[in-house]
Amino acid sequence: MVWYNIAKDRGDHVRNTRILVLLAFMLIILNACNSATIKNGVEWPIEDFNYTDQDNKPFGLAELKGKVWVANFIFTNCETVCPPITANMARIQKMIEEEDLDQVELVSFSVDPEVDQPEVLKAFAENFTEDLHNWHFLTGYVQKHIEQFAKKNFKTQVYKPEDSDQVIHGTDLFLVNQKGIIVKYYSALDVPYEELLSDIQILLKQSD
Repeated sequence: MVWYNIAKDRGDHVRNTRILVLLAFMLIILNACNSATIKNGVEWPIEDFNYTDQDNKPFGLAELKGKVWVANFIFTNCETVCPPITANMARIQKMIEEEDLDQVELVSFSVDPEVDQPEVLKAFAENFTEDLHNWHFLTGYVQKHIEQFAKKNFKTQVYKPEDSDQVIHGTDLFLVNQKGIIVKYYSALDVPYEELLSDIQILLKQSD
């Protein structure tokens, strides 16, 4: 009887040890999933701004607080890259909707603000999407301001030559976290959609 009890106790101990090891292993996996980080990221804080959107309403960093957002730079008279970039943003918007990611916004800064008044931006936007509830096309500043704003915050070039109606500007997308910090940038012409979506989901999980 004594030997039986000893063997039984040892068996219980082994089982309990295995259960604890399994639980610890599962906890490690869960922690690894929750602590996923964005690869090849950056950390560029964005200064406060308050501009005007396509509905002629104020819109700025305060409205984006607590949300993940994707930003780019375009202008409506663009003869080259802006239409495909905006079409790619529209595809991103559809992917966000399909995944039910309601805490994600899209922001397109005009780099030709004197031409791109709110009504002009709205007409341009409607060529690409019927839903602008989470997509804001911004204007309401002078040319020099957006050139400096883009360079200082997004590390990207914006320049309008005096003798041209075309604007020179970068062709990147920027992923911004809930605190208004740029965490990564991607090509806006050859968008790595799955990578971008995965990075968005990582940021959303970090806020849970």
